[in-house]
Amino acid sequence: MAPRYISSRSSQIIASFVSFLLLLVRFSSFPTSASASATRLREGSSNGTEVPFRSGVELRTLRRFKVQLAKARNASVKTIQSPDGDVIDCVPTHLQPAFEHPKLRGQKPEDAPAERPRTTTVHGDADAAVVAEDEEQGLPQAWRRSGESCPEGTIPVRRTTEHDLLRASSLRRFGMKARGGGGFARRDSTGGGHEVASPAEFSLSQIWVISGAFGNDLNTIEAGWQVSPQLYGDNSPRFFTYWTNDAYQETGCYNLHCSGFVQTSNRIAIGAAISPISAYNGRQFDINILIWKDPKQGHWWLQLGSGALVGYWPSSLFTHLGERADMVQFGGEVVNARPPGAPHTPTQMGSGRFPGEGYARAAYFRNAQVVDWDNSLVPAAGLRLLADRPGCYGIASGSGGAWGTYFYYGGPGRNARCP
Repeated sequence: MAPRYISSRSSQIIASFVSFLLLLVRFSSFPTSASASATRLREGSSNGTEVPFRSGVELRTLRRFKVQLAKARNASVKTIQSPDGDVIDCVPTHLQPAFEHPKLRGQKPEDAPAERPRTTTVHGDADAAVVAEDEEQGLPQAWRRSGESCPEGTIPVRRTTEHDLLRASSLRRFGMKARGGGGFARRDSTGGGHEVASPAEFSLSQIWVISGAFGNDLNTIEAGWQVSPQLYGDNSPRFFTYWTNDAYQETGCYNLHCSGFVQTSNRIAIGAAISPISAYNGRQFDINILIWKDPKQGHWWLQLGSGALVGYWPSSLFTHLGERADMVQFGGEVVNARPPGAPHTPTQMGSGRFPGEGYARAAYFRNAQVVDWDNSLVPAAGLRLLADRPGCYGIASGSGGAWGTYFYYGGPGRNARCP
């Protein structure tokens, strides 16, 4: 079967990653937001084998998680069975995990910003049709094919199961990135080589909004798509979010696995599978992501598609990002769990094809933009390209025309040039 993946074609922020190698584009000014479009893709990865728990502490942690899962199910006012096997619970907005955070207790979701970033992009007929299709048919997630929806005043939450917990390599850090790895943003792109190690391999594509030093006080906001068998139990590309205010040490998590991110949409399920996805040498599908800092309230808002607001990261979660971002990174990352000296992982980045194959074959980002001081979207400039392992995964950039600032990226992982 031909490989399937996700293509991009919009003017908002998105990113893509691959293990052991990182394809990065960096904007080193002081942006308040970023935007781009990236290809949606399906990739090979590890099988997410369940990890047995070895201590009484882990068993007690498992029991505590099970109580939390039961609490979430009981709070649901409606349950939706997704065609792909996911279960979506419609949870009242005031009972979502965000408001268990000490800094957010007693709060309610903020209203949508009065103004969104302005754009001067003129869409052609094809792009206009894509926007119209998105508004008419909704967002590209598999669970929406059920024909069901969550009522107003609730948010769709992908149900976490006991099987999800049992696949985790560490229950205490369930839903979190591994310390010392798992994030391209863990170092400045001007540095030397960087290889990520993790108990389970995954591949992702995302945008990083970054502030602070590349040490224990690093602040990041991240969003894109990922393939993670350990986290989700399959190889489907899924829409995800992440945040941390201490360089992935003790704060933050994927999606809604911890308190912090405030979801406002009843149409988007964070962590749900993306559908449809692109086919190699066939039809291409994009997802569009925009992240920006509301100049009035100071929160970092997330938009998916042509205009649907997902929610926001409250400014109070952060130290440095409470004021501004210092850097934006766009790229792909693959985590390679093989020990030193072992063959490189065959986990693919993007469609698994190198950038030279071009449109409809290689994955890409296009219309990479940032939001300036005047709350306007402008083309990202001063970008620096980096491929940690060019024999495994590559990157090639360009600019101009309807795609603005763009790059192709990806590769097969292990091959003759990447033993």
